[in-house]
Amino acid sequence: MKKLTIIGSGPGGHMAAFAAARAGHSVTLVESAAVGGTCLHTGCIPTKTFKSSADALEKIRHMGNYAITGNADASISMPDLLARKKNVIGLLTTGLEKTCASLKITIVRGRGRVVSAREVAVSTQEGTVLVESDNVIIATGSRPLDLPSLPADHKHILNSDDALALEHVPTSIAIVGGGVIGCEMACIFRSFGAQVTVIEGQDRLLPIPSVDAEMSKLLLREMKKAGIRVELGKTVSAATVEQGVAKLAVSPSRPRGDAPAEAAMLDVESVFVTVGRVPNTEGLGLAEAGIAVTPRGWIEVDDCLQTSVPGVFAIGDVLGPEKIMLAHMASAEAEHVVAHLDSPAPCDYSVVPSAIFTTPEIGCVGLSEEQALAAGLPVRCTLLQVRELGKAHAMGEIAGVFKLVAHAENNTILGAHLCGPHATDLVAEAGLAIRMGAKVDDVAHTIHAHPTLAEGFYELCHKAARP
Repeated sequence: MKKLTIIGSGPGGHMAAFAAARAGHSVTLVESAAVGGTCLHTGCIPTKTFKSSADALEKIRHMGNYAITGNADASISMPDLLARKKNVIGLLTTGLEKTCASLKITIVRGRGRVVSAREVAVSTQEGTVLVESDNVIIATGSRPLDLPSLPADHKHILNSDDALALEHVPTSIAIVGGGVIGCEMACIFRSFGAQVTVIEGQDRLLPIPSVDAEMSKLLLREMKKAGIRVELGKTVSAATVEQGVAKLAVSPSRPRGDAPAEAAMLDVESVFVTVGRVPNTEGLGLAEAGIAVTPRGWIEVDDCLQTSVPGVFAIGDVLGPEKIMLAHMASAEAEHVVAHLDSPAPCDYSVVPSAIFTTPEIGCVGLSEEQALAAGLPVRCTLLQVRELGKAHAMGEIAGVFKLVAHAENNTILGAHLCGPHATDLVAEAGLAIRMGAKVDDVAHTIHAHPTLAEGFYELCHKAARP
């Protein structure tokens, strides 16, 4: 039995604690705030709570399409939504605390500082507590990046945390950053009734290597159809707040020629800044303990997730974009580290699904077409329109496309990129197929229930299996 100290209780931290306790280790979990971390309190769960209300609101507004008569003049009550969000978070937080208690995990409330692999100092309300251990796992996560040109005043210029605490729906919103968080927020608040403009410096939405360009193209089309204005290749060069109005100067991110780019002015009630994250490492004592970090402050680890100090590991968002900043990846890293405490082993990042809760949803796993080609693989891609599925028509949700990336010579599935209703659920089957080294024929010869959305992946593989 080992003594394990974990700093941070988000998806990585609490999963490491659960796995270690179940393996018979003595576990101390250090947390300065509520158990659950960013994901539960200001990230995944509250965002999806908002998205569920947005989806319900859209259904009500279009209930005539479902042969339902009645008052379709529905609107969102932000105070009630905040109360619902609080209730959901509270239930899940209580569940985590009960699991900690049942597994006899000791929770120390305070800020942890790494002294060595065998000692963590925790600053509590009562004073400093020294926790002795055999190993330490750092899982302190990240927080929203504050741009110097757009410093959050938490009133008009907001970060993603602020946006999830708004007590009213702004009339107009500019979202700076067309990544996952920005696009999700755009879809949610457009459904809530706001006029939304997304400003993205790159030439496409979701400019992420793991997201196939076909998904970005379709999402752009659907967001525009929903009335969301999208400015690609643009950046905010200046911002002021005057009499309750945020005034943004929007310029091309890549000016052409020698002439200075002419800025267009955009006036909005609120600005959401969703351009990135920074690590939560202040006060951890990394330098004093000899733990190396990157120039941007992310903790450096080897392939086994061990820091420069033997016996001290780090997992989750605190590792930065060099790894994969997703809640479920943090949980996977946690289980991997705990399983290999005695003999560290490389962590596998080859099959990690991503779930993007836009409208429509996007689920991706494996290689994109661009990644496969860059790796020098012979590639054959197959597309299936969601409107080809009977269940999609029955649901009244036909926008979307499924894309399969397969090895052109042996038909092994290399990647799957799904955009459409419940794509974030459907991507799990594709992930399993890639993990098992399945070929398109394996899925094509597996009977899927009809009528379902899941048979979309079957139809996609069936289409790819045909000569």
